[in-house]
Amino acid sequence: MSDVDRPNVLVFFTDQQRWDTVGAYGSPLDLTPNLDAAAGDGTLVENAISSQPVCGPTRACLQTGQYATTHGVYTNAGTLPDVDHLIARVFNRAGYETGYVGKWHLAGTTTSPVPEGKRGGYEEYWRAADSLEHTTHPYEGVLYDGDDEQVRFDGYRVDSLTDMAIEFVERDRDDPFFLTLSHIEPHHQNDMGAYVAPDGYAYDHRNPWVPPDLRGKPGDWYEELPDYYGICERLDENYGRLLAALDAKGILDETIVLFVSDHGSHFRTRNGEYKRSCHESSVRVPMVLRGPGFENGDRIADPVSLVDVAPTLIDAAGIDVPDAMEGESVVPLVQGESARDRGVFVQISEAEVGRALRTDRWKYSVYAPEARSHETPQPDEYVERYLYDLAADPYEQTNLVGRDDYQQVADDLRRRLSERIEAVEGEPATIRRAAFHA
Repeated sequence: MSDVDRPNVLVFFTDQQRWDTVGAYGSPLDLTPNLDAAAGDGTLVENAISSQPVCGPTRACLQTGQYATTHGVYTNAGTLPDVDHLIARVFNRAGYETGYVGKWHLAGTTTSPVPEGKRGGYEEYWRAADSLEHTTHPYEGVLYDGDDEQVRFDGYRVDSLTDMAIEFVERDRDDPFFLTLSHIEPHHQNDMGAYVAPDGYAYDHRNPWVPPDLRGKPGDWYEELPDYYGICERLDENYGRLLAALDAKGILDETIVLFVSDHGSHFRTRNGEYKRSCHESSVRVPMVLRGPGFENGDRIADPVSLVDVAPTLIDAAGIDVPDAMEGESVVPLVQGESARDRGVFVQISEAEVGRALRTDRWKYSVYAPEARSHETPQPDEYVERYLYDLAADPYEQTNLVGRDDYQQVADDLRRRLSERIEAVEGEPATIRRAAFHA
């Protein structure tokens, strides 16, 4: 894969960040100069798609390389299974030091410390809280260390968590490391019902650029975008700080760094909250890799699922990918393999029980009107709900489902989605045609 035999691996993980906040994806705002530079030197995934656009399930997808109905964390109430193929355990067995900083959201302990057996195999360094949004606020809060002792911070949360990650990076060690830095930003602060930028950062965005998919739609985007953009700006500054720390340590060129988010935000324009829908604003995220094996300024056009993250990082480090992982490494695509053209399979829970297929051109989504996520995570019958032509309608303004002139397209996508449901979930499902034009 690269000239570095055992590269360090670092994941810079954000929460609820849209892809179009990043200049490398066409944002006009210049919020992310550090990430844009990394994309220019490294590898940018043009169409990175969340496998399950809600916090806990997506995190479990990244830790297991599996879909939500396989690993079992199908709603935010789920807990990560104790299995051998967790990504941290794979790196542990390969002789890596493993560390985790930030939001965990996979133990069900809420504000209590996460016991050692529920930390997903992260062994050497732990500075985290299960429900970070309930133990912290944007400018103060409490995390827990590996001995379940409180670690308090007083300062902007993004800065403080990055400080902890830098502390781990700066340690002297003989072995390589695998570190995940899991920010809660730019997610809104739950108990405040608002996005909170660092002091002064929202001011420059007080008359915000509005992404085309939000324009003219009811939602809270006008009030929240200034802070949201300010948060993304600060995240990029801290990403730059972390790269600088790696450089100062002399290990930047020996470290694979992945920047990725769990899902986006549609600012209450598609349903009553911020995600949990099939739309690009909900499922499409930034994904940039830099470091050994990813240095050539490549752009991967193929849609890539977040279940592909774990096998990609393991493969890039020269470690055998566990058979239990359902995702596929993107390393062969970086090395010149032809496009796969299979599309990304998306499972949707909580707001609805749904499934979607996102190809390079089409978005096709179905739902089970009577199903409830906690009771029926795998329905046996769905109804067509959305069909978008992303080539002609990239902002998903016109739902084509039920239209006679798109019936052949819908029939093909229905077949493909049915095959993916059966392949991933082990049981076939019936998809009924939409009864009416959308």
